[in-house]
Amino acid sequence: MSLTFSEIAHAHKDFIQHTLQTFEDQLHPSADEDAELVTRAMFSIRNQAIKPPHYSTFSQILVCQIQDVNTAEVTINFPQKQISCSCPKTELCRHQLATILKLSQYFISLQQWLSNWRSKKSIPLHSLAAARSPENWQRMADEVLNYAVKGPQPIEPYALSALNESIRSKIQRHRPYEQEWQELYQLFMDIAILKHFLLHAVKTKTDMEHHYFQFFLENTLSRIQRSIDALSKTTRLFATEPFYDALQQSVRDILFIEKGAKSFRLTLYLQFWTKLFDEKKRITNELIILEQSSDIETDLDLDVVLAIFYILLGSTSPLERVTEILDEDNVESFIEVAQYALHKGYVDEAAIILKKALPLLQTFVQDNLLPIRRQKFIRKLDKLYGQISLTEEEELGLYASFGRYGIESFSNYLLRHNRFDQWVALHQLYKSSIPYLEQCGLKDVVAQSPEIALPLYHYYAMEEIQQKSRQNYKQAVRIWRAMKNASKKAGKLDYFTSYIEAVQQQFKRLRALQEEMNKSNLLG
Repeated sequence: MSLTFSEIAHAHKDFIQHTLQTFEDQLHPSADEDAELVTRAMFSIRNQAIKPPHYSTFSQILVCQIQDVNTAEVTINFPQKQISCSCPKTELCRHQLATILKLSQYFISLQQWLSNWRSKKSIPLHSLAAARSPENWQRMADEVLNYAVKGPQPIEPYALSALNESIRSKIQRHRPYEQEWQELYQLFMDIAILKHFLLHAVKTKTDMEHHYFQFFLENTLSRIQRSIDALSKTTRLFATEPFYDALQQSVRDILFIEKGAKSFRLTLYLQFWTKLFDEKKRITNELIILEQSSDIETDLDLDVVLAIFYILLGSTSPLERVTEILDEDNVESFIEVAQYALHKGYVDEAAIILKKALPLLQTFVQDNLLPIRRQKFIRKLDKLYGQISLTEEEELGLYASFGRYGIESFSNYLLRHNRFDQWVALHQLYKSSIPYLEQCGLKDVVAQSPEIALPLYHYYAMEEIQQKSRQNYKQAVRIWRAMKNASKKAGKLDYFTSYIEAVQQQFKRLRALQEEMNKSNLLG
C-alpha cells in the first residue's frame, strides 16, 4: 500500500525542513529569476500538477512526477539525503522546490512562508544593474551577500566554495551586455565577495589556514589574476575611472583587514599595483594614504607595503630605510615584494631587499618556516637570488642558510663553478638516491670528471644489495652499468673489472645477485 504525501512528510520531517531552509537561503527575493522560480513552484502546487507519490518503504526513496511543459520527475533519496530532478537544469529547479513545498505544507503554512520570503525583498537587482555606478554595484553585491551569509555563525570551510559559486551565479545574471564592461564587472564583484568573506571570517574567528579555506582563496586569486591580466591589456574607458577608484579602496581595505591570510592579502595587493594601477598619480596618492595609516591595527607590516611604492616610484633612500627593520617575522613578505620588483624589472631595488634578507634566511628557514614549505620556498629563493649579483661569500652564505633542503640548489652552484669534488663530497654527506643525484647533475659530473663519481656508484649499489631481494639486485646491476660507463670515460676500465670481480667474490653466496651480474655481462 502506497503512503500519502502527509505520511511521507511526517516520516521525514527533519530532512524536509532542512532542505526547505537550504532552498530558501539560495533563493533571493530581489532577483527576478528566483522570484519567478518560487512563483512557478507555488503554481504547480495550487494547480495540483504534482501527481500521487511513488514511495518505497524499503529503500525510502520517493519519486514524484510533475506535469509541466514537459513532465519532470523528482527523486528524493531520504537515507542519502539527496534530491534530484530529470529536467535539464543543473541547479535548484522549480520542480524540486515544488516537491519540498508540497511535503512541507503538512506542518507549515505555505502562504505564510511565501509572505515571509517576499518580505525580505529590497531593491530589485536589475534596477541597481541598470543604473551603472560603483555604489550600485556594491549595493548589488551587499544585497546578495547579506542574504546568503547570515548571522554570527562561521561558514563551514567545506561549504565556502559552493556558497561562493552560488553568490557569483546570482550576480553574474546582471552582468553588463557591453564586452568592455564585463571583465571589470566580474573583477569588481569578485573583490566585493572576497572582502565580505574575509571580514566575516575575522568576525567569526574562522580558521583561514584550513585547507578548504586556502583552496577557496587560491581559486579566487587565480580568477582575479585572469581579470587583472585581461584589463591591463585593454584600453581603459573614461567612464570606468570611478570603478577603478572603488577597486583601489576595496583592495586597500582587504590589505588592512585585522588578521588572517596575510600572504594572500599582500599577494592580491601586489597584483593590482604591479599590473593594473600603473598611473604615477594613482601610485603617489596611494603612498600618501599609506604613510598616514600608521595607526591602523593589522597583522601586516606597513613598511612592507611602503616598500612596494618606493620601488614603483624609484625612491631608493626610503626603500633602504624601511628595509632596516627586516626581521624573521616580516622577511617572507619582503621577499615577496622583491619577487614582484624583479618581475617588473626593478633589479637594483630587489637586490637591496634580498641582500638585507640574507643574514635572516637561515633562522627563518630552519626555525620559522613549516617543514612542508621549506623545499618550495628554497627553490623560490634560489631563483630570485640568481637574478641579482652576489659575491662568492654572499652566495655561500645563501646556500648555507638552505641546509639540507637546498642540496639541489647548492649542487647547481658547485657545478657552475666546476667544483666536482665538492659536489661529490656534498652528496656523500647527505645520502639520497641515484635518481636524485641525476636530478642534481650527476650526468654533468660524469661528463666532466667521471673518476670522482665512482665512490657514489659503489655506495648506492651496496645499499641495494643490503635489501637482499632480486629487484634490488637488478637495480644494483643498473648502477654498476652506469659505473662501468663512467670508468670507461675516466680510462679506468681495468679498475672497474677488478672491482666487479671483488664484489662477486664478496657476495658469492648470494645466488640471485650472481645470476643478475652474469646476465648483465658486466665483465664483457
